[in-house]
Amino acid sequence: MAVNDECKLKFLELKAKRNFRFIVFKIDEKLQQVTVEKLGQPEQSYDDLAASLPPNECRYAVYDFDFVTDENCQRSKIFFIAWSPDASRVRSKMLYASSKDRFKRELDGIQVELQATDPSEMSIDIVKGRAI
Repeated sequence: MAVNDECKLKFLELKAKRNFRFIVFKIDEKLQQVTVEKLGQPEQSYDDLAASLPPNECRYAVYDFDFVTDENCQRSKIFFIAWSPDASRVRSKMLYASSKDRFKRELDGIQVELQATDPSEMSIDIVKGRAI
């Protein structure tokens, strides 16, 4: 599975320049490559990311999560989310699962990985818990 150059460029912008809050990636089966589907603007929230994930199709996403530690330090962690809802096609789930590690390696700087099959598995409380 190829990775479109735009995926790496937009991820670098998220990581270094913080131009985006999140990015949703999609595998284009015809082109056999991962492409950028949606860019979340810096003022958008985690709820906006969750609403961007289709209820019956797989996606990858990265999210730049800002939080404050118990010591009152401002921090940020980049989450990689593998979204594979139960309602999606088996072929699609297999394609996303088999391509995930290679795609993740292309995005240097991911700190936490989440796998979710329904919205409850990627709630903001779970994200907060994994970040600290």
